[in-house]
Amino acid sequence: MRDEKRLNQAYKDSPVLPLTSGSKYILFSDCHRSIGTSADIFLKNQTLYFAALQHYFRQGYTYIELGDGDELWQNRSFQEIASIHSNVFWLLSKYYKKNRLYMIYGNHDIVKSRRGYAKKNCSVHYNESTRKYVPLFPDIQFYPGIRLQEKQAEYELFLTHGHQVDFLNSAIWPVARFLVRYLWTPLENIGVLDPTSAAKNYTKKNKTERKLSGWADKYNCVLIAGHTHRPMVPEPGDIPYFNTGSCVHPRCITGIEIHGNQLTLIKWTQCVRADNSLAICREELDQFPLNQIPERLKSFN
Repeated sequence: MRDEKRLNQAYKDSPVLPLTSGSKYILFSDCHRSIGTSADIFLKNQTLYFAALQHYFRQGYTYIELGDGDELWQNRSFQEIASIHSNVFWLLSKYYKKNRLYMIYGNHDIVKSRRGYAKKNCSVHYNESTRKYVPLFPDIQFYPGIRLQEKQAEYELFLTHGHQVDFLNSAIWPVARFLVRYLWTPLENIGVLDPTSAAKNYTKKNKTERKLSGWADKYNCVLIAGHTHRPMVPEPGDIPYFNTGSCVHPRCITGIEIHGNQLTLIKWTQCVRADNSLAICREELDQFPLNQIPERLKSFN
């Protein structure tokens, strides 16, 4: 019941954005941007991510990050992360200036939900080349979720990180952060997997996904989450629970595009052309027509 209450509260506290046939949204989650050490699992995919964001910026998409964008359990300083991945934050700031950037916080960056955190840490960034502070995300807000609402068809998509159904990573997250920062991160360097992580523990992953899909079923709601790192589009007749996957897969990043009444699960990866040259390629993994949602929801009433 407490899991349900935390998700309900996130839903109530979420702003509403319009969803129309002309909407263009790209959803990524779980980037875990860090400080460039061997523990920075974003490093291996930063070029894929940057190329994907450039593509979506040129195409006029709005970027929505579904939490755990920055690794603030292993690290204390957002500014240090922004400095290491300055090219990424430069591009994200371009989205922000165009009013095309929305950030949801997850468990690993839950400190962004604190009053005053964004103003203190995210408003400006020190530019090493000019030796001056420049605007980054002035007046940005970090949300527990976002609702994309299609008014004519009277349905909406609820976007959130998904950690709310995970007791350790939500209700007592300071304990989980302590374990990650001082115990599991050092142990992972010698091959011991973190049992607190829904992304690395398959039993925990399955339990989390059952809870998320159970909430979507109970409240007859289309739910799009991250947290488990497992990309997902429901089969016909299944509960409308989707997952973006993550940006820290071994050889790719995955996300969800919403455009033209279509939801598309996509993958960006490095590919080899016919002439043996390397390229960064976008691949469609699955699709879901949004016009099926009203009928799908009726079937669960």
